[in-house]
Amino acid sequence: MQGKSEIAKVITGVTATQALIDQAITQQADAILVHHGYFWKGEAQEITGMKQRRIKALLAHNINLIAYHLPLDVHPEFGNNRQLAHVLGLVDISSVSSVKPEGLLMLGELPDAMSHVGLASLIEEKLDRPPLSEAVIDRPIKKLAWCTGGGQGFIEQAVMAGADAFITGEVSEQTIHTAREMGIDFYSAGHHATERYGAKALGEYVADTYGLNVSFIDIPNPA
Repeated sequence: MQGKSEIAKVITGVTATQALIDQAITQQADAILVHHGYFWKGEAQEITGMKQRRIKALLAHNINLIAYHLPLDVHPEFGNNRQLAHVLGLVDISSVSSVKPEGLLMLGELPDAMSHVGLASLIEEKLDRPPLSEAVIDRPIKKLAWCTGGGQGFIEQAVMAGADAFITGEVSEQTIHTAREMGIDFYSAGHHATERYGAKALGEYVADTYGLNVSFIDIPNPA
């Protein structure tokens, strides 16, 4: 969404919520850069209610809104998946080539194998929230598959890729049954929590490359 023609201050965040917009207004930002923007496929085209209020605030303060959804999931350097691996300290990172686009489902390893509880503790420490998890296998966890956000539908592909455990942001009722029956440990670590790091990393790149004033604002969300 177009705003000011010159940008000096940028606010980054996960989702273009009213709370983030209000912070941008308070800090006199020229642009907001997020992972979750507006105008999703299949949603109502009318600009009413919550969406109208958000857009009205952006227009009233001439703030640019820049949103990268799938591209920021899969980017090989700044993507949510790549950044989550960095946060968790994973090594030997690669993508599952059978899942498109490339980079949507990732594989990597823990430097040292650990128990189910140990991995849950690592996730809680790094993401600042405890994951919902299901312990299935009776051996230490070494090889991980992950997809940030709402990636629970990739659990079968994670099994086929040989992962001991699968980390994503959300869980469906059937996900736990699949984990139990296909033999893989499962961790739901939060849609928001797993997708903080792409927008943050991209913002840091923008600051370093263009000399802009960039601040990441984390609007708390338990989902």
